[in-house]
Amino acid sequence: MTTPYDEGEVRQAKRVVVKVGSSSLTTTGEGIDGARLQTLVDALADARSRGVEVVLVSSGAIAAGLAPLGFQRRPRDLARQQAAASVGQGLLVHRYTDAFARHGIRVGQVLLSADDVTRRGHYRNAYRTFAKLLELGVLPIVNENDTVATSEIRFGDNDRLAALVAHLVHADALVLLSDVDGVYDRPPSHPGAVRLRVVSSGDDVAHIETSAGGPLGTGGVVTKIEAARIASEAGITAFVARADQVSEVLAGADVGTRFAPTGKRRASRLLWLAHATEPQGRLVLDEGAVTAVLTRGTSLLPAGVVGVQGSFAAGEPVDLVGPDGTVVARGLVNYDADEVPRLLGRTTHELVAELGDGYERELVHRDHLVLL
Repeated sequence: MTTPYDEGEVRQAKRVVVKVGSSSLTTTGEGIDGARLQTLVDALADARSRGVEVVLVSSGAIAAGLAPLGFQRRPRDLARQQAAASVGQGLLVHRYTDAFARHGIRVGQVLLSADDVTRRGHYRNAYRTFAKLLELGVLPIVNENDTVATSEIRFGDNDRLAALVAHLVHADALVLLSDVDGVYDRPPSHPGAVRLRVVSSGDDVAHIETSAGGPLGTGGVVTKIEAARIASEAGITAFVARADQVSEVLAGADVGTRFAPTGKRRASRLLWLAHATEPQGRLVLDEGAVTAVLTRGTSLLPAGVVGVQGSFAAGEPVDLVGPDGTVVARGLVNYDADEVPRLLGRTTHELVAELGDGYERELVHRDHLVLL
């Protein structure tokens, strides 16, 4: 059954996260496109005038730094990407500051790294920062801290980050802006391609052929689908639309693709654990342990583990996999990798009797475990 398009849903939203990608703001040879940026700013300012709180997640720092450094295209090596981000981030925020100032709106820059969305203390502090900025009437402009980022510098062109920010700030809606006016059932250039108006479950997009981003960006429809599903599974309505359609989306028009909420808001630490962490290893479970974790909501005990893979320290994320290698959950492990082999298949009672009270703890506590 297809979920009908609900035009009032986004119009009733009180807090919206809007994400715009590099290719929607810049050109290969000329850096930031002033007209494109102003069109976006005007649309967000109009939403603000209607009482909507807006958080903008903006890519474009690396792309904005290309022309000043004489780069013809986005560099592949990390050092030059970081140099471009360092030069471009200031240019990008300066442009936003000037453009929003014409509407009497102050902006604040928020640069986030992986730690800010994976460590509990960090994301609590990030939430307080966003809450205070919005309380003061400031429009936060968010980007990854590309200047010092490592592997996360190619983190889905900020799409996944935008979904996590939407959850963090308790947004009612997430709008992912692209070069394409929504999600299609096949590449839009192919004959007969049809725009999906509403996605009501993962099955609606499971068959779609996807492609990577263009020369200025790293994202594509695949990262937008993933980000939209992260949001919808956390109870947040998500939209994928073309950048010049942002006013129409925020007004509730039937444009782009709407991802209907499929779940409810989850504890932030579980959302971070599921979508913003990189597993450092694997614990292989027997069938009984898989059943206990999936159906009974129990902690993972050493008795149900038959193997360990990878190198990790206590407190780091690991994947929990079944005998066939299927990942069933992710959790924060309570032991170092080199401690685990001697624990495998043994009961907590046995471990305490032989090794002491320090081994009474679970391998992964249920409060730090999320099903995948």
